[in-house]
Amino acid sequence: KIVKHLLNNGGLKQIEKINLKKAKMLYDYLDNSKVFYGVCDKDFRSITNVCFRCYQEELEGKFIEMAKARGIVGIKGHRLVGGLRASIYNGMPVEGVEALVKAMEDFEKNEI
Repeated sequence: KIVKHLLNNGGLKQIEKINLKKAKMLYDYLDNSKVFYGVCDKDFRSITNVCFRCYQEELEGKFIEMAKARGIVGIKGHRLVGGLRASIYNGMPVEGVEALVKAMEDFEKNEI
């Protein structure tokens, strides 16, 4: 529904603009966090799958549970690689990324 609306109101350029905004929002947070960090070199970052970790690995499960309690699901990383992953494809609204960043900020406040 969202993608169809965007295709009819600006096309792929509009979708790209929104996807870049979502990725920037999340990466900007990760680049300044004391609890979380992005795992990919800045030159190779995905705008649709943002992989990240906690500096203290044991906090990852705790964050997954806290996020789940807020309705944020599917952020557990690959079963072989671990970590965390936010899939922010075209259908994910900006508000979804804002909710994730807010959850990360709240988690960080409680862990520092």
